[in-house]
Amino acid sequence: MTQPVTITVRKNGSLLVTGDITLIDHTGLEIPRTPGKPNVALCRCGHSQRKPFCDGAHKSVGFIDPPDADPVTAP
Repeated sequence: MTQPVTITVRKNGSLLVTGDITLIDHTGLEIPRTPGKPNVALCRCGHSQRKPFCDGAHKSVGFIDPPDADPVTAP
């Protein structure tokens, strides 16, 4: 049975994606992942040298989360 996909927003950090996912780039090609690794951290700050993956650059650039969305008005 496939594990459900969970996306965890890490405070001032990456998006941790756990579950059976396929990453596709803007041209439609699959982005390879490390086989057997149960999760992947995706960059939110835009400064990673390994985009779309997080490399920890958010720490050195001082990335701060934007304010939380209002659940009533969020899209």
